[in-house]
Order: sequence, then C-alpha cells, then structure tokens
Amino acid sequence: MMTDTPLWSPKPEALARSPWMAFAALAGSRAGKPLEDPLALHKWSVDDREGFWSTLWDFCQVRGEKGNTILENGDAMPGARFFPEARLNFAENLLSRTGPEPAILFRAEDKIGRQMSWDQLSGLVSRLQKAFRAHGVGEGDRVAAMMPNMPETVACMLAAASIGAIWSSCSPDFGVRGVLDRFGQIEPKLFISCDGYWYNSKRQGVADKLAEIAAELKPEATVIVPLMGEAEEVAARIEGALTLEAFLAGHSSGPVEFTPLPFSHPLYILFSSGTTGVPKCIVHSAGGTLLQHLKEHRLHCGVIPGDRVFYFTTCGWMMWNWLVSGLAAGATLCLFDGSPFAPDGNVLFDYAAQERFAMFGTSAKFIDAVRKAGLEPAKTHDLSGLRLLTSTGSPLSPEGFSFVYEGIKPDVHLASISGGTDIVSCFVLGNPALPVWRGEIQGPGLGMAVDVWDEEGNSVTGEKGELVCTRPFPAMPIGFWNDPDGEKYHGAYFARFDNVWTHGDFAEWTAHHGIVIHGRSDATLNPGGVRIGTAEIYNQVEQLDEVLESICIGQDWDDDVRVVLFVRLADGVALDDGLKQKIRTRIRTGASPRHVPAVIVAVDDIPRTKSGKITELAVRDIVHGREVKNQEALANPEALKLYEGLAELQA
Repeated sequence: MMTDTPLWSPKPEALARSPWMAFAALAGSRAGKPLEDPLALHKWSVDDREGFWSTLWDFCQVRGEKGNTILENGDAMPGARFFPEARLNFAENLLSRTGPEPAILFRAEDKIGRQMSWDQLSGLVSRLQKAFRAHGVGEGDRVAAMMPNMPETVACMLAAASIGAIWSSCSPDFGVRGVLDRFGQIEPKLFISCDGYWYNSKRQGVADKLAEIAAELKPEATVIVPLMGEAEEVAARIEGALTLEAFLAGHSSGPVEFTPLPFSHPLYILFSSGTTGVPKCIVHSAGGTLLQHLKEHRLHCGVIPGDRVFYFTTCGWMMWNWLVSGLAAGATLCLFDGSPFAPDGNVLFDYAAQERFAMFGTSAKFIDAVRKAGLEPAKTHDLSGLRLLTSTGSPLSPEGFSFVYEGIKPDVHLASISGGTDIVSCFVLGNPALPVWRGEIQGPGLGMAVDVWDEEGNSVTGEKGELVCTRPFPAMPIGFWNDPDGEKYHGAYFARFDNVWTHGDFAEWTAHHGIVIHGRSDATLNPGGVRIGTAEIYNQVEQLDEVLESICIGQDWDDDVRVVLFVRLADGVALDDGLKQKIRTRIRTGASPRHVPAVIVAVDDIPRTKSGKITELAVRDIVHGREVKNQEALANPEALKLYEGLAELQA
C-alpha cells in the first residue's frame, strides 16, 4: 500500500492558520509540553482524556456550564461518564450565530433553490418550539420525521432539541414497514413528513403511505411540510394531520428558549440497517454528539465560520446528523435532496462551483461512479474554493484516491473517513497536519484510542484484525431503546473483548500510521481459514470498465468456504470466459491468489440499504436458503430474487 510520494501534503502557511494548530498550541500550554506534532497530540488526547476533552470544550467555546468533574468511572466501557455535572443545550450551540448571512442553502432535484439566514432559522425554530409545546411535547418525548434533506427538517430537529425532546428521522423513500419498524419502537408524540419529493426526475407521492403510517403510529399530531405544493391535499387525507402553516398558526417568532440539560441527555435515536432483523434503536447523548462533532468539524475538517459545508446524504443516514452539526462551527450548510445523477453526474459539482463549497462530502460509490461516467470536474468546474473532500459509506479504493487528484481537484485534502451510526461520528478520519497516502485513511480521531487487534486481543501492525477502541469516549451511545438492562447494548460492542469496543470492521495499520478498512468483519471471507476483506476484492474488480459494481460473499462449500463474486456489468457487456479470466487475473495480481473467486456470476442489480451500502449478509443468506427477515430495510429488496437458486452455485 505504501508509495514513495504522498498524494497531498499540508501547506505550512495554511496549516499554521488552521484550527488544528491553534488547538495544539492551547493543548500544549496546558499539558506543559509541545504538541505541534500530530502523533504526539493524538497520544496526549488519549493518555489525558480529561485534559483533552476539557480543553476541547474551552477551545470550541461550548455554551453551557462545564462543571468541575470531567470524567467519572473513566476505565469502564460501558459505564464511563463524561462531564457529569455539565448543563447545556445542543440547539443553543448550533444557533450561536445571528444575522442576515445564510445559515442554510438548499437545492432540490427539480431545481428548487432557497436560502435561510441565521435570523430566519432562529425565527422558525422559535415558532416550532412554541407549536411543539402547545401539542404537549416536552423533555424525553420523541419527535419522528420522514423528511427530505431540507431546511425545515433542520429547524424541526433544533426545535425538538431546544426543549429536550428526542429526534429521530428517516428519508421519505422508506416503505411503510421500514418506517414502522423504526418509529413504531419509539412511539413518537409528533410525526413530521413532507407532501412528496422528487427523485430521478420523477415526482414521488407519499399520501397513501403516510395515511397507513400515521394510523398505526397514532401520534398526537402529524405535520405535513410543503415541498411539492400539495401539503393541504395530503393533510386532508390523514386523520389528525396539519399542514406546517396550520401547525405554526398563532405562534410568532421570538427568542428561542433553550432548556439546560445534562450532558448525557438523549438527543437522537438512530437505527441500525435492520438487514438481519428489526433495527436496533441507538440512543445518542446531546453532549457527546456535540463535542465529538465539534472536534471533527473544527479540528479534523478545519471548518471555520462562514465555510460552506456539503454532504450528500439523506435524513435516514447518520451523515445527516453529522452534517447539521456544522452549524455549531458557524458554517453554512449546503443541503441537497434528490438523485446525484439527475440529469447527470455534474449536478453536485455544479452546486459546489456555484456556491463555492469549502467542504464536499460524498461516498466512495459516488466517486467511482463519476470516474466510470468519464467525468472530469477538474477540467469542467471551478472548484478553487474547495479545500476538503471527504468520502465514507464504504472503503475508498486506491484507484478512487488517484481519481480524486487526477479528475476532481489536484490540490484538495482528501479525507477518507470511517465510523458509523453506532457512534454518530468517526473512529478514523482525515488529519490536516498529515499527508494523504494512496488508499489510506490518515489516522484515528483525537481522543479515540483506536487499535487493531488479532483474534487473541493482541495489537498488530501490518496485518489485518478487528478495529477496536480501548478507552471510553463521549460519543458512545447512552444505550439502546427498550434495552433496560443493557444486555443488547453490551452484546453489540463489548462481548468480543471485555471492556473494549469492538466495532465490526476488518482493518489494518499502515507504516504511515494510517489505517485501511478491508470491509465489515461479519462479511469477512474465510477460504481455507484465511481471513479476506471484501473491500480488497472490490478495489480490484471495480476498476475494470466492464464492471459497474460488484458484491462478494463466502459460500459454504465442501466443508470449506469458497469465494463467490457477483458483478453488474456495463451496457452491452457479456460475462464470457474471457471477461471471467480478466477479472480473476486482475484480482490475483492486484490482491492475491487467495482472493480469486471460485465462481463469478453476472446479475442485473445489487441489493443495498437505504443509505446506499451493499448488503453482503443479505445476499449470503439468500444464497444459503435463509430468510432475509427485514427486507424493508433495503432500497431495492426485489434484487434479492436475483440470487435465489442460482444454478451456477450448485456445482
């Protein structure tokens, strides 16, 4: 994985002006030793967690009372308590700016464009807050939303957080069962939805679906937010529903009232993908989420007030929660709702150029799709304002790294990041003080005691193992909803290694102190007893122009496991013996003979979750004749039928 020259290195003058170096100077003065070296700063942040998180609070000027105690029971995982005496309000920290400058820019696929100033956002939040209270919403009540990524969604979340209610959201493309499997568990007092949305150049109605969902959820009120100009018609079809205009009637704007709450007060309920059963309801704290996101936005991403920050996400993915915290850094959020390829793959780069994004967040799949579409934004768009490009959702291949610098922007800081819904943030991510090496994530987040362990729990470098975190951190979940004894929570993360968070990623330290994610460890292949990460195979096969995308599983076969590769091919391409040999040769030379699939099968579609992640476990279950219990969690569940009873897998 090593190369002689990094793809990018920080410019000394820019680094000297960065929030990272300002924080390092403050931390060094408090620690009584120089911490300008990024590896030394990370070591201190893990060794002195009380000093680090307290300094971060002060540096980011968190609004609230910090208290005298920073960490209690600090060696217990779970069980550690950060800032047990603190009182703060999440929404207050996101609404700290005022004025006519834009807080939010918004574009929808049908070319709708709006902006909302900081004063307008606060004004809407204040009206929503009053309306929430008038409908009996208070501390600990749940507010659930099936909404597009639009300004009103952000405002509704902030209104809920301002009074201590718990926010949960999904995107409007979820089916009835998918919504009920999530929100039915948390019994929301208020349910918020749009009146429809655009996707892939088509109007998508939601009225029938909404009526069925609301009838089963039985919230105190259902609020319909206009996007398509049909809010009144949709509300009329749902018992107890109000348009947003009617919901806000009689509530004038004014100063937002912020309820001071404990650091550990619940803020969000996020959901696991649910592809192996009913989704787990993961509860995140206001203080832990705020501090972790401030650290990642301000220090790792270098966000400063006025920066325009974009992430391509829906409200059903934790990156939406991550994105909106950019307000706490004083950034302008750039929201987009719709398909990133309608009408073509330039639409997001058009947005980036016109609004001068400082940060552009996307997925590895998007980057690869842009490459395969033959697009070269570096030649067609003015991206001179773009400082940082981040990628997540799946491991970014080495070729994806190269394409960013060759086809998108040669001097951008590329940050591949990895974490998840489980911590609503990152374990490993970009670092503005370190070079970018091809195929490598730059390193662990500050304050995160990340390591890679072998099967016996030994730390390993240069070989693959389990990604773990050996010390508590504030963004650990409070727990799971409806898990009073914590049994499910403990089983999810702490059963493998006692008192150590095991994340479920198959990872490897590099000689550059970076890290490579080889895929999910529960999807790891074991042919002949050798552990292979699926990402290692994807990195090779998806560089072929003939292959649009692929999915790989291990099939139980002849008392062992054999590697089976499914490929979705470009138009007009057939999977003949020549292409099979080309695929196998590419994998053998680019990875190893162990990675070469025993069977290669062409398919027309690949099943994926609502957030765009391919579902290896679901395909593995189908191939082995096992039921996929929660197909509502998939964006395209019909694709699973393509993998049933395949003759190619019987011999």
